[in-house]
Amino acid sequence: MANRTDPLAKSIRGTNPQNLIEKIVRTKIYQNTYWKEQCFGLTAETLVDKAMELDHIGGTFGGNRKPTPFLCLVLKMLQIQPEKDIVVEFIKNEDYKYVRVLGAFYLRLTGTDMDVYRYLEPLYNDYRKVRQKLTGGNFALTHVDEIIDELLTKDYSCDIAMPRIKKRWTLESAGALDLRKSALEDDFEEEEEKEENEQLIDGLEDGAPEKDYYRGRSPTRERDRDRRRDSHRHRDRDYDRDYDRDYDRERGRGRERDRDRDRDRDRDRDRDRDRDRDRDRDRDRERERDRYRVRDERDYGRERDHEREGRDRDRWDRDRGRRRSQSRSRSRSRDRKDRDGGEHRKRHARGSTSPRRRGHDDGREEPKKKKEKKEKKDDGTDHPDPEIAEANRLRASLGLKPLKL
Repeated sequence: MANRTDPLAKSIRGTNPQNLIEKIVRTKIYQNTYWKEQCFGLTAETLVDKAMELDHIGGTFGGNRKPTPFLCLVLKMLQIQPEKDIVVEFIKNEDYKYVRVLGAFYLRLTGTDMDVYRYLEPLYNDYRKVRQKLTGGNFALTHVDEIIDELLTKDYSCDIAMPRIKKRWTLESAGALDLRKSALEDDFEEEEEKEENEQLIDGLEDGAPEKDYYRGRSPTRERDRDRRRDSHRHRDRDYDRDYDRDYDRERGRGRERDRDRDRDRDRDRDRDRDRDRDRDRDRDRERERDRYRVRDERDYGRERDHEREGRDRDRWDRDRGRRRSQSRSRSRSRDRKDRDGGEHRKRHARGSTSPRRRGHDDGREEPKKKKEKKEKKDDGTDHPDPEIAEANRLRASLGLKPLKL
C-alpha cells in the first residue's frame, strides 16, 4: 500500500507516473531505509520539510547501487503528484537551492515542453554551488546552472532517463515560445548608453557641439547601435543552435557507440553459439565412440561366449563319448560276468544246498526284516493314535524328530 500511486493521480505520458523511473531503480528505492522511515505518509505540504533537509543530490551509488534521499523524494513526488502551483513554488524558492533543484527535476520529468523551457531556463542565472554524490560514493561540487543544463540537454540525469522534449528553435518557429532573452542584455545596453554619453561629453568639451551632436545622432550610428543590440539579442539563439548541433552530434556518436556495442554483443553471442555447437559436436562424437566401444565389447563378449560354448560342447561331447565307451566296456564286463556266473550257477545248481548255507542265508535276511520293523517303529508313523501318527508323518516330511508319547 505504501508503494502505490495516488488513485487521484493522472497518467504522465500515457503511463503510471512512477514508471518514469526504471523498475530496477524503483525497486531499490522501495527497499531503502530512508524511503520506509522518512517518506512514509508524506503529503505535498510535509514534503517541503524533507526537501529542506537535503544536503546533496544524486542518483544511486555504491556497489549495491543504493539510492540517495534526493531520488527517494523524486519518487515520492511522482507517487503523490503535487499540483503544478506547488512545483512552481519549489522552483521559485531562492532560499533553499536543493528544493529548487528538486522541483526542477520533477517538472522536467512530468511537465510539457513549453513549461520546461519557461520555468527551467531562468535558472541558468543561478550559480550557487551544489553537492553531488557520485556513483562511487564520494562527493563533487557542481552548480545549479550546470544541473539545469544537464536536464535540458542530456538523456540521463541522476541515473534516470529523461523524457524527450522538442528543440527550442522548433517551438520558436511554431510560435509557442518567444525568443530567448539573455539576462545580460540590459547590462549591454547600459554599457552602450554610457559610452555614447561619454563621447557626447568629450565632443562638447572640444568646442564642436553641433557637429558632435549630429554625429552622435546620425542614422549610421543609430543603425550600428540597433545592429549591435540585435546581435546581442540573437547571440543566445545562435548559441542554442550550436549547442543543439553539438548535442545532436554527440547523440550520433552515442548511437554509433551503441551500434558498435550491439555488434560486439552479437559477435560474442555468435562466438558462444559456435563454442556450444563445437561442444555438442564433441559430445556427440564422444557418445558415438562410446557406443562403438560398447558394441565392440559386446561383440567381443558374445564371441568369447560362443568360443566358451564351443569348448564346453566339445568337452561335453568328449565326456559323453568317454562315458559311452565306459558304459559299453562296463556292459561287456557285465555280460562276461553274467555268462561266467550262469555257467557257475548251472554247474552248482545240480548239487543240493547245504542246510548250513541255507540257514546262514535265512539268518542274514531275518535281521534285515527286524531292522526294517525297528525303523518303522522308530519313525512314529505307526502310532496307534491317528493324530500323533499324522503329526509324525508331517514332521518326518520336514526332517524333524517324531513325537514320543
